[in-house]
Amino acid sequence: MKVVIADDEPLARERLRALLAEHAGVEIVAEADNGLGALQACAEFRPDLVLLDIAMPGVDGLEAARHLTAFDPRPAVVFCTAYDEHALSAFDAAAIDYLMKPVRAERLAVALERARTFIAGRETQAPAQPGRIPRTHLCARMRGSLRLIPVEDVHYLQAEEKYVVVHHARGEDLIEESLRSLEDEFNGRFVRIHRNCLVARHEITELKRIGDGRVQAVLRHGKEPLEVSRRCVAGLRDTVKNL
Repeated sequence: MKVVIADDEPLARERLRALLAEHAGVEIVAEADNGLGALQACAEFRPDLVLLDIAMPGVDGLEAARHLTAFDPRPAVVFCTAYDEHALSAFDAAAIDYLMKPVRAERLAVALERARTFIAGRETQAPAQPGRIPRTHLCARMRGSLRLIPVEDVHYLQAEEKYVVVHHARGEDLIEESLRSLEDEFNGRFVRIHRNCLVARHEITELKRIGDGRVQAVLRHGKEPLEVSRRCVAGLRDTVKNL
């Protein structure tokens, strides 16, 4: 079993290393001190299990776990934290266990058994859905590394074959997620203007009808207006302010 440890406290990582050393067949392939580092390590080493702290600088453990639900293969996630108030959010993020610090040897052993069960059934499991709390970033893979894109910087999302192109303040990136799942997760922040396009609600400044009768959405940061399908026009007028 390949394991990644992510915790911003060196002593906590040291304790987990010592406890894991007592278990045959467990290999620690990487360590990280923040959520982004954990995601980078998972992209590189494709672990079976991630032992994940919650309170970390930058991208915290809950945010990292929500991104890990989209990884293939998806690793088992076990939270190791000093705070018990995050338990519900942890399981919303598809964690298989929740350990309180200082982590006890017997509880870690139980978590490892749960991870083995998860791994054994991973091929037959349906893809996990992100938790009810929307992510604050989207995760794009680039030549073996990851780029985190703040959702607040996204102008629009456009489906292109099996990818979604994220048009954002610093350019464009591809993500391997469906437009429908993004619409469900960020309901209210983005509005659908076409079967292949979601636009940040605040980006639309105007709907205009062009000579052939088609409707276009003019964006605050867009170089070119985007086409609006007929079935989406009425909904936009109802939900987007100032139209």
